[in-house]
Amino acid sequence: MASQNLYSMPGHLIRRAQQIAVSIFLDECASLDMTPVQYAALVTIRDNPGIDATRLSALVAFDRSTLANVLERLETKRLILRSGNHNDRRVKVLRLTPEGEAVLVQAEPLVERAQMRILAPLPPDDRQAFLSILARLVESNNEASRAPLRLVSAS
Repeated sequence: MASQNLYSMPGHLIRRAQQIAVSIFLDECASLDMTPVQYAALVTIRDNPGIDATRLSALVAFDRSTLANVLERLETKRLILRSGNHNDRRVKVLRLTPEGEAVLVQAEPLVERAQMRILAPLPPDDRQAFLSILARLVESNNEASRAPLRLVSAS
């Protein structure tokens, strides 16, 4: 088997791209003390008020144990509320607080700027093609993930 240069392997390049994307996000959102996963959780809770943690983990494609820590931090920051479901007390439902809503409003232009910075090295004509190919790669390999994305309705 021919040896392949580490720096040209797709797995290595994807890992490095993810590291860079997270670094840019953290840089842009430093004033909000927010991580990409916290942002994804807040947006998903905003868009699905009353969602439970199991459903949230499927929608953000993150494992439940890690997401539990994220939710704990968001609750400590008073950005979300966890309360019992009136149909099933064992299930905690999630909602944004007014502070959580306000943080998302502040985050939107910062997140947009981060996304622009991530794509900035590509010529404008290549950006959509890159995103399309990346989306196809992610969708085609979704089931190989430890936490596959599940986009089914919450009801």
